[in-house]
Amino acid sequence: MKYALIMLAAGAGVPVLAALNAQLGALVGSPAAAGAVMFLIAAVVAVFVAVVLGQSAAFALVSAQPRYLFLAGVLIAFYLLSISWVAPRFGVGNAVMFVLLGQIVAISVIDHFALFGAKLRPLDLSRAVGIVLMTLGVILAQRPGS
Repeated sequence: MKYALIMLAAGAGVPVLAALNAQLGALVGSPAAAGAVMFLIAAVVAVFVAVVLGQSAAFALVSAQPRYLFLAGVLIAFYLLSISWVAPRFGVGNAVMFVLLGQIVAISVIDHFALFGAKLRPLDLSRAVGIVLMTLGVILAQRPGS
């Protein structure tokens, strides 16, 4: 339950992050500059947490890890920059709903094939129906008047 609550809070933070960074990007005239500031703040906070938790020695091990793992940094940059640029034009809610839909589809593929060290969880009928329902929900939420 503790992990579920943490992730629920993290999920609730996604649209807030999108709205705040999109507004900062609009105010300064550059989603990229707003993203860079956000990443700088995030890096400082992450280093601080690692130090406080006594995990700073782990930084010395990072350079020896497989290079493909660093794609995560490119993906978070893509997410942040795209949401900061798209949200003011498409709406925060619309943008985040499509992000959520993309996450559900991607995690279904990752779990089905046990990619990136994920636990194998084959796509069954129940999960497939859930993805279809989520897709329908996103489509319905995009209709005028909703």
